[in-house]
Amino acid sequence: MADSRGGPLVLGIETSCDETGVGIVRGHTLLADAVASSVDEHARFGGVVPEVASRAHLEAMVPTIQRALKDAGVAASDLDGIAVTAGPGLAGALLVGVSAAKAYAYALGKPLYGVNHLASHICVDQLEHGPLPEPTMALLVSGGHSSLLLAPDITSDVRPLGSTIDDAAGEAFDKIARVLNLGFPGGPVIDRYAREGNPDAIRFPRGLTGPRDPVYDFSFSGLKTAVARWIEAKRAAGEHVPVADVSASFQEAVVDVLTRKAVRACKDSGVDHLMIGGGVAANSRLRAMAQRRCEDAGITLRVPRPKLCTDNGAMVAALGAEMVARNRPASAWDLSADSSLPVTEPHVPGEAPDDPPAPSGHHHDHGHDHVHEMSKNNLYS
Repeated sequence: MADSRGGPLVLGIETSCDETGVGIVRGHTLLADAVASSVDEHARFGGVVPEVASRAHLEAMVPTIQRALKDAGVAASDLDGIAVTAGPGLAGALLVGVSAAKAYAYALGKPLYGVNHLASHICVDQLEHGPLPEPTMALLVSGGHSSLLLAPDITSDVRPLGSTIDDAAGEAFDKIARVLNLGFPGGPVIDRYAREGNPDAIRFPRGLTGPRDPVYDFSFSGLKTAVARWIEAKRAAGEHVPVADVSASFQEAVVDVLTRKAVRACKDSGVDHLMIGGGVAANSRLRAMAQRRCEDAGITLRVPRPKLCTDNGAMVAALGAEMVARNRPASAWDLSADSSLPVTEPHVPGEAPDDPPAPSGHHHDHGHDHVHEMSKNNLYS
């Protein structure tokens, strides 16, 4: 539904984990990216507590949407659609976002698009570097996912090549930071300490890199255990633990495996672009090593700026705008959250052709009474 103003105007809602993200996108242009994080509320537990996250989303939702609309300088009635993360993620957290998106879409008479969290992490790069090449090879690395994905069409065809079989990269960062008493979340703090350390100080194992191992799958559980035992041995012997060197050496092991497998996947598939997304994509060493290895292999690297790598509403809006632009079917009003939504489903299309979401700018009556219409006009006019 591209128009003379530069493409569809879509609001995206992201609540898969501990951040309430609301983004507004027009085509490939980011207009607003409002985030309310509950990470501080989880820090004392050393990880995300689902019930705490859900309640934080509930409290933050309306103010964050209002802030995004104000930042974008648009009215809710101007929107061409509402997109929301339908999965994967924490079930309770996802339900808050899906419920809010359905309420806004219904009241505004706009189409609703339930989209995939992982596909959104890929699509967000369009806001930074323009349209994605087709196919796109994507390395997604976050707290819950380490995946290699081939996307011939980000709105309808995403193919998993490899994934983590135990701890994802982000989980490993959090666990090693906990062992080192560095706090939560672990990724940023380990990255910071690693800059002062020697990445070659300790040779930690590289999981699943043997000749008989799965070529594109990841495993960081063995690495995590090896690092923890090394630290425990030092402490048991009464020796000083060199936090910077441990951080740098651990980080090097993770980044080495991630980039090596991603570049190999590009070569094997004949794809000359690599996109890296997810929270761990903000890691400075991952960016540097990926850039060097991609240059050596003749591959163009695309990595969004760090703020767009972590969970945010802009990525959901970006995929929603692409759905609208390519005339993909909107989701049904009975859209539900799916905590294990497979990446092969970039969005959840509607299955009720007799009662589709209203097209942009129009509101089907379907028996709504006069009071409802008046309240809608008062809220969103």
